[in-house]
Amino acid sequence: MSTKIDDLRHQIARLEGELEAEFERRRAAFSYTVEKKRVVFEQGVQQQHAAAGQKLASYLAKARPLVVLTAPFIYAVIVPFVLLDSFVTVYQAVCFPVYRIEKVRRADYITFDRSRLSYLNALEKFNCMYCSYGNALLAYAREIVGRTEEHWCPIKHARRIAGTHPHYPEFSDFGDAEAFQKRKQKLHAKTK
Repeated sequence: MSTKIDDLRHQIARLEGELEAEFERRRAAFSYTVEKKRVVFEQGVQQQHAAAGQKLASYLAKARPLVVLTAPFIYAVIVPFVLLDSFVTVYQAVCFPVYRIEKVRRADYITFDRSRLSYLNALEKFNCMYCSYGNALLAYAREIVGRTEEHWCPIKHARRIAGTHPHYPEFSDFGDAEAFQKRKQKLHAKTK
């Protein structure tokens, strides 16, 4: 039996597919392919990119002093990022087999392909790697926690919350004890 929520989720999935197809169309316009996880530009594109870039000395000379002074605060976050990465990776390696939860592939989230862009100077490439790592790590951790929540407490919140993970729509509605108990029984049957 289809519900309004199921219909809306199918529409969202269809739109996400269309969005990805449009991204793919736009990627083709920028003359590159991805071969074995490596970005390869058509001949001559990297020279065009290099000509369009801003040299490191010019980039630094134009930096506002307060921006430079805040850099240590930005880069210091690497410490909790690395700790989070280590902890969630070990957590799922130890616990997910016991809970019979499918592991999250870290490589599906963490990628450093922006270093192939010749229009970025060394500092911009470093910053891109840092931001790529931080955002990808948080998405990776979110998926691990989302799968954990799906296993242990798949109940929607009473209030709307921002940024739910992809498993959340499948959770039991807040206050629907019967649906939660059925879901829990189904889960326990699957993990025996």
